[in-house]
Amino acid sequence: MRRILALVGVVAAIAAPNINEVAPLGKYTPVERRHWAFQPRKQVVPPTLKDPWIKNPVDAFILEGLQKAGLKPAAEADRTTLIRRVTYDLHGLPPTPEEITAFVNDKAPRAYERLVDRLLASPRYGEQWARHWLDVVRFAESDGYEYDTHRPDAFRYRDYVIASFNADKPYDQFLKEQLAGDEIDPKNDTLLVASGFNRLGPLRKNAGNQDVASSRTEVLTEMANIVGASMLGMTMGCARCHDHKFDPIRQSDYYRLQGYFAQTHANDIVVASPEEQARYKETMAPLEAEMRKLRFAMRRASEEEKGKILTRLEEIDEKIPSPPAAMYAVKNEPKEMTPIHLLAAGDYRNKGAKVGMRPPGVLLPEETPELPLETEKPRQRLAEWITDPANPLPSRVMVNRIWGYHFGRAIVGTPNDFGKMGLKPSHPELLDWLANEYIKGGWQMKPLHRMLMTSSTYRQSSRSTVGAEKDPENKLLWKMNRRRLAAEEIRDTMLAVSGRLNPKAGGPSVMIKIDEELIKDLKRPQYWVTTRDRSEHDRRTIYLIYKRNLIMPFNQVFDAPDTLLSCARRDQSTHAPQALELLNGTLSNDLAVAFSKRLTGDKVKQAFRLATGRAPNPKERLLSKKYLDDPDPTAVTEFALSLFNSNAFLYVD
Repeated sequence: MRRILALVGVVAAIAAPNINEVAPLGKYTPVERRHWAFQPRKQVVPPTLKDPWIKNPVDAFILEGLQKAGLKPAAEADRTTLIRRVTYDLHGLPPTPEEITAFVNDKAPRAYERLVDRLLASPRYGEQWARHWLDVVRFAESDGYEYDTHRPDAFRYRDYVIASFNADKPYDQFLKEQLAGDEIDPKNDTLLVASGFNRLGPLRKNAGNQDVASSRTEVLTEMANIVGASMLGMTMGCARCHDHKFDPIRQSDYYRLQGYFAQTHANDIVVASPEEQARYKETMAPLEAEMRKLRFAMRRASEEEKGKILTRLEEIDEKIPSPPAAMYAVKNEPKEMTPIHLLAAGDYRNKGAKVGMRPPGVLLPEETPELPLETEKPRQRLAEWITDPANPLPSRVMVNRIWGYHFGRAIVGTPNDFGKMGLKPSHPELLDWLANEYIKGGWQMKPLHRMLMTSSTYRQSSRSTVGAEKDPENKLLWKMNRRRLAAEEIRDTMLAVSGRLNPKAGGPSVMIKIDEELIKDLKRPQYWVTTRDRSEHDRRTIYLIYKRNLIMPFNQVFDAPDTLLSCARRDQSTHAPQALELLNGTLSNDLAVAFSKRLTGDKVKQAFRLATGRAPNPKERLLSKKYLDDPDPTAVTEFALSLFNSNAFLYVD
């Protein structure tokens, strides 16, 4: 075995370049540059079709594709369906019965457009659309891996994203602030919080055996990978160990991208008052002293003594106060700059040639030189290149994401992968036209939402079957796609329908009561302190703690992502544990009680209008009334619970 290991080491040493060499820039063939995503965006003119169905250029593109396939669009959805669809898309919450009635009875010519504008102007819009971005950047409030240490100040980044969406901050500015907020203005608190984007990835901590070089490599890897996935729609991480197998991304491209972060280090900026900091230190001093003694004693303790020491350590844990409030940010440390080398097989121990920093070469003119790692404000340089209107990718990537969230299927069905192994765009001309309009409009999202949602394409019914044979996946959008509510939407809707939803926005994340057995499975030191104010437990799900090693059971069963990797699109599954959670879960049963107490008068009609946005049909009314005629006092609660389990509640047409 020793001989084999020695031989492997010799082969690796021979294969790896000398660490004093400089990696060549690499050339890219015309064939490699030919892939559609790497080409400049085309200046597309919308089709000139004359059809009353067309309300804006989006419809012209879609109708042209339908006509070529011999298909026709579906009829427009009724107003009750439309207001529920639009409200969920923009707010993640149901419209109230009063809002539905007002819209259905509004005969003004632009009633629908005013509805869209009203929803876009609400602060609820930012809460819904921030969730999409947080999925993409794998936001969480703990480190993950074995120790999963809590990040008590990470919530500020979540609030920054919500505020940015509500303010309709231009997307190019949004990206610049996250990549380089601290470089743009190190005295601006908002920009410092935004720079926390660079620290969102999971962080491995091996207490007692911390390998600094290994950890630093993983940190740089996380920083580079998320830029590729979230902003460029490129699987850059596939080139960490070797040249990309499918796309023209060299291993040197990958490490040159890491080079932009060579100076970047964590920066926790304390914002607590001097008095608060002093109280924290005063409280912690004796606790830390005792913990040091106990850990020292643990080395020579018997098994029985170790048990007692662990019990005492747990008692001390419960006394540890929350750390002083801080901003979770980054800063440049030129003196602690990490030299960037090609790493054989991605192993930090097998260093190869040195590199500077440069964007992926396939998107640059041939032989574009790299910049030295010592360059000032490196991440700002990267941000300026990413947001340059000439860059073909970021605008395409973002409008593709927005389209996908509205229509249930993105134009490019792999939103994080525009490479050769990703899906080809279903409407390439439309994608480029939208991307160009996005930039012309100042990179603002609300005008894009408005355009998409006021189109005839978006207003179609989901009930049509005219294209089922020719286009079973509905790629051409001959109808609207029906969708299941996401985990957060289900929970928030149950809270809203029951009358318990707490609309409070922002601030530290809430820890709700969960099964003690789940907490016991967490490795110490980890803390789960249930928020004392019970009303806080009824806030929107986006304000609950997002912990990597303990995803809320309710969210998990309804396909919430694990936050270790970027989530470009959520799965939509239907399985038995979901039904069991809604029928037997503590949350659904608790809220069913609150829901039943809201029902007065015509309980059946009121319940359906609250839960599904419509009146019951004759069969539903008959069965519901028959069930409620039962003298059993739990009948109303069981009826309310049954509505939480209905398709009309869980799906948006």
